[in-house]
Amino acid sequence: MLKSVSRAVQLAARLSSSVPSAPAASRAFPRSVWSLSHSGAAAASRPRLLTAARALPTLSCGCRSLHTEGDKAFAEFLTDEIKEEKKIQKNKGLPKMSGGWELELNGTEAKLIRSLSGEKVTITFNVNNSIPPQLEEDPEHTQKSPEDEPEIVSTPNFVVEVTKPGAKSSLVFDCHFPEDELLVSEQTGHAEGEEESDIFTIREVSFQPEGDTEWKETSYTLNTDSLDWALYDHLMDFLADRGVDNTFADELTELSTALEHQEYIKFLEDLSTFVKSK
Repeated sequence: MLKSVSRAVQLAARLSSSVPSAPAASRAFPRSVWSLSHSGAAAASRPRLLTAARALPTLSCGCRSLHTEGDKAFAEFLTDEIKEEKKIQKNKGLPKMSGGWELELNGTEAKLIRSLSGEKVTITFNVNNSIPPQLEEDPEHTQKSPEDEPEIVSTPNFVVEVTKPGAKSSLVFDCHFPEDELLVSEQTGHAEGEEESDIFTIREVSFQPEGDTEWKETSYTLNTDSLDWALYDHLMDFLADRGVDNTFADELTELSTALEHQEYIKFLEDLSTFVKSK
C-alpha cells in the first residue's frame, strides 16, 4: 500500500511541471541540414543546391553516371558536415550500461539482455525516428547562437520482454518516453508529491510467444490509457525490480543518443561516397 501511495505521489508531480525531464545523455544541436530551416540568417547563406532558384544541371561528362555542379556543391557540403559532426561527437564508442546488461547490435536496432535468478529480461529498441521534433520559432523574432540551440537526444520506444522458466509465454511491455508530461498524470490520476517522477511510461502490456519479433494482434493487449492506477503501479514496480527504472532509462537514452549519432555520421559518409561516385 505504501509503495502504491508513493508512486501515486511521484507520478502526479509531472502535472505541476510543464518541462520534461532531461535525459542524462545529449549533444549540441549541430546538424546543418536541420538547423538551416530554423534560422533566417542561415537560410540566406545556404549553398546553391538548397535554394529554390536552381539552374539546369550542367553535365561534367557524357559517360558513366550523372555528375553535376550541384553534386559537387553537395559533396563539399557533406564533407564539412561530417567534420562538424565528428567534432561534437561525445562518444567515439558506445557507453556501457550498468547492471550487467549485454548489448547486441543489428544496424539501428539494439538489444539489451540480462539474466536474473533464472529469468531472462530482453530490452529491444531502434534508433530510427527516435529524435523528438523540435518546435520551430519565428526566425524574425528569435535569433539563437549555436550555444543556445536545443540539444539532440534520442528517446526511442523500447520493448521489455520478461521470460520465466517453464512459462508458456513471455510478458511483454511496450514502453516509451512521453513527449507530453501531462499524459502521465492524466493516465494515472496521481496526486502531488516530492519523490522523483518516472521518466518513461508503459503504453501496452501483453503475453507473447517467447522470442517473437512481431507483436501478435490475436493476443489480448492491455492498454494503460484508462488503467487503474494501482495496477499500473504494480506493473512499474515489476519492471523496477528487474532493473528497468529511471537509472536504466537515463542510461538507455545515453546509449541510444550515441548510437543514433554514430549511425547518422555513417549515413552522411555513405551519402558523400554515393554523391561523389561516377
